[in-house]
Amino acid sequence: MSQLRLQLDSLIAQTTLEVSDKQRQQLVGYVEMLHKWNKAYNLTSVREPSDMLVKHILDSIVVGEYLEGERFIDVGTGPGLPGIPLAIMHPTKEFYLLDSLGKRIRFIKQVLHELQIKNVTPVQSRVEQFQPDDKFDGVLSRAFASMVDMVEWCHHLPKQGVGRFFALKGQLPQDEITQLPSWCSVMDIKALTVPQLEGERHLVILSRKE
Repeated sequence: MSQLRLQLDSLIAQTTLEVSDKQRQQLVGYVEMLHKWNKAYNLTSVREPSDMLVKHILDSIVVGEYLEGERFIDVGTGPGLPGIPLAIMHPTKEFYLLDSLGKRIRFIKQVLHELQIKNVTPVQSRVEQFQPDDKFDGVLSRAFASMVDMVEWCHHLPKQGVGRFFALKGQLPQDEITQLPSWCSVMDIKALTVPQLEGERHLVILSRKE
């Protein structure tokens, strides 16, 4: 068993997450591909695969328990974060991964092909130009602008009434919360625990006021 797999098993053991053997293989496979492509394409500033497991994989999948609904879009997904780890963890949910850069979307398509991930649709577009007929239960963003920009640029994406915004943040951004537009309200704030990650992590759940 690879060193990465042993490390992943150790990290997961420090959480309450249930992760099958196939899911663990896919998560490790994703990190291996990210490491390989990163040398040429500069997809992430995290260079070491062991750091990617903590800062990218665990940091993404700990929000899964809060995702209500079946259909999600990850805006500004970069190399597929948090969308690909979440799609691996929740194979019955549907994820759209949106990014404006072609090299990132090419990488995501290769990941989907090699790891046999069936519940992801990659979209190369600027978020304000993406106008889907079917709206989403949840709009996810990680490392994407401020929450104010997120809700302003993505306001057309959540389903009427039930759609939510999920902002993955480090320290709790009180200044961003106070600047939110009047049509948007904070429903919940979850403090996240990510094994071996230094610093705070929070999930801010937002909704439209109808």
